[in-house]
Amino acid sequence: MISVIIPVFNAEKTIVKSLLSVQDQTWKGDFEVIVVNDGSTDNSRTLIEKFIKENPHQNIKLIGQENGGVSRARNTALKICKGDFIALLDADDEWFPEKTERQMLLLENKNFNIDFIGCKRQGQSIKFPYNLTSNNLIEVTFRKLMFRNETQPSTVLFKRKVLENSGFFNENQRYAEDLNYWLKVSEKNNMFILNEELVLAGEGKRSFGVSGLSANLFEMERGFQKNLKEVFDLKRINFSEYVCYFIFYKFKYVFRLARNKYLKFQGK
Repeated sequence: MISVIIPVFNAEKTIVKSLLSVQDQTWKGDFEVIVVNDGSTDNSRTLIEKFIKENPHQNIKLIGQENGGVSRARNTALKICKGDFIALLDADDEWFPEKTERQMLLLENKNFNIDFIGCKRQGQSIKFPYNLTSNNLIEVTFRKLMFRNETQPSTVLFKRKVLENSGFFNENQRYAEDLNYWLKVSEKNNMFILNEELVLAGEGKRSFGVSGLSANLFEMERGFQKNLKEVFDLKRINFSEYVCYFIFYKFKYVFRLARNKYLKFQGK
């Protein structure tokens, strides 16, 4: 069984599409969908309850809690999920029908020894330092993650062993929280990206500077620096590397600010 974790905060415009995209999966196994309503103030809860009532054949649990951020919402679901495999899905994203089927073929194939697998978002181009290997896969490592994160949460599907050996999301971190968790996962697990576009993220909007948490570039930068400090404290990098990454992240932040301003000027 695949446990699908969906945190929801004021997603009345998109949550039904997300739920339908799970329902439309071509994978023939069972799904357990855990939706955590993280203190929404819009019509999200009503729409979810209506969807559950109209689709009694789907195994959907709705949990309500006070707003505590996406990491806390995911953890609430992770602590009760029962699946041998766990998938993340944000409430403004949609899976293409073959998404889980394509990934499960690789996760269940012992010849590949894959613990954690993402895929590409629609229109995504995987950039350096990632490179395509055999079997249409792209390996993800700690060093590559420190340079660039190409793994968006809604693309991810992983074995339960990942949760057992890596723990939960950091609830004190609201920005770059996905990268924070991937860095932990990279220590004990084999991670890959399937080189196929299987997710529509943010209704097709670009990933930085437009919507959601990633729209706040200043806080995203603070999240990256927090991640950097954490891996340094854990002695996964030395002081010289810490300084180099610190400077590198500052340059990336300035570049993103300039790029975001230019793209908005272009109406994108």
